[in-house]
Amino acid sequence: MPDASNLYLFIVAALLLLIVPGPNMAIVTSHALAHGWRAGFAAALGITLADVLMTLMVSAGLGALVMSWAPAFDILRWAGACYLLWLAWQALKTTPADTDAPPVQASLRKVFAQATINSLLNPKALLFFMVFLPQFVTVGAGSITLQLMFLGSLLALIALIFHALLGFCAGRLHGRLRDGIISKRLGAYAFAAVMAALAARLLLLNRPN
Repeated sequence: MPDASNLYLFIVAALLLLIVPGPNMAIVTSHALAHGWRAGFAAALGITLADVLMTLMVSAGLGALVMSWAPAFDILRWAGACYLLWLAWQALKTTPADTDAPPVQASLRKVFAQATINSLLNPKALLFFMVFLPQFVTVGAGSITLQLMFLGSLLALIALIFHALLGFCAGRLHGRLRDGIISKRLGAYAFAAVMAALAARLLLLNRPN
């Protein structure tokens, strides 16, 4: 286990990184605004699963192996962008055309899967885990692999709490705006716009040297 000073710095750094707006924050907020706090929480759980999986990959050395293959970064980048654009298109297709149309409720399983896949298809997220976690490992304090798994699990837990609270707050706003055809359309358009913006962000990423 990392020593106390490293652990303290790790928690502070994780909290500071989480409050900076990023793709995960956008995913949770957009789902919560469009479908309520339960969807926001489902997205938070999906991101947590992706965090755990990336922790396991880094701990086992698979992350470095994947990223050592030059085309891997671009494959993940393009696959993630295409997936986000598909989500944007699906949101626009399900926009209600009139006030008599029933409100579209997202399946929580679908939201969970979308958030997980989106995180896993972001090559920068895997690179982040590969660079961030090892900085807080204490050499000589036990197995490096176990320390990486512990730090990654702690990061996933902190992120889950943060994203769950974010989803709950955004979901409260959804409750106030859910009535009326205009708000339904705006919710769908806003979600599609966020997904398209995240796709553009992925497409503009450059592979680190």
